[in-house]
Amino acid sequence: MGYSVGQVAGFAGVTVRALHHYDEIGLLSPSGRSGAGHRRYDDADLDRLQRILFYRELGFPLEEVAVLLDDPETDPREHLRRQHALLSGRIARLQQMAAAVEHAMEAKKMGINLTPEEKFEVFGDFDPEEHAEEAERRWGDTYRESARRTASYTKEDWLRIQALAEDINRRFAALLDSGTPAESEEAMDLAEEHRGWINGSYYFCTYEIHTGLGEMYVADERFTAYYEAVRPGLAVFVRDAILANAVRKVQDISLEPGGGGVRS
Repeated sequence: MGYSVGQVAGFAGVTVRALHHYDEIGLLSPSGRSGAGHRRYDDADLDRLQRILFYRELGFPLEEVAVLLDDPETDPREHLRRQHALLSGRIARLQQMAAAVEHAMEAKKMGINLTPEEKFEVFGDFDPEEHAEEAERRWGDTYRESARRTASYTKEDWLRIQALAEDINRRFAALLDSGTPAESEEAMDLAEEHRGWINGSYYFCTYEIHTGLGEMYVADERFTAYYEAVRPGLAVFVRDAILANAVRKVQDISLEPGGGGVRS
């Protein structure tokens, strides 16, 4: 009988909508159908899905994943060997980065200045101190509020904030993968959650500020590179979801008695 789309979604940790999308674009079509016409997946389908998810985790766009998987000269074992090598390299790099970041957090907590070599190890070509003047010039009171609040953060605070950001980005990427529009309720709700994360972590983020940030994610190559590293096309998707959420809020307020501008 095989497995239903709901069962496969549960096994793999993906959405049913994503599986439907993979079927629609020919990336993963189930091997069978039930008597009622519902999708049924067999073990070979699950193996292919696993390879798809491995490549997606490594940042490959869906179109390229399809080309790789359908290459007649590459067998499944070769896919696994390639993915193992790529994942091993990423794991080693992430372990190095995690150790460097933890070192930096401990140094900051203890009031120890990082050496130039340590800064490069943590931030690469990006030097936060070098951009502090730019940040204060561009955002003024907002930057100063953020600096004041984050000055007292502990290592545990930063880990919590980072985990929340990664979770939001992961769910944005899942919506993009599944073909969900940026103007959908799911995407707008997640944009509102993103605004709440900024409110709770750094500074009071109005809808006007939030839409400005969304535009910056696309216009500033440094921010664009951050989102594109998570998923290609994610910077534009997040920007569009943020804008749609702000428009929704304006419309909600306009329907209220005596509704005015967006303040919250």
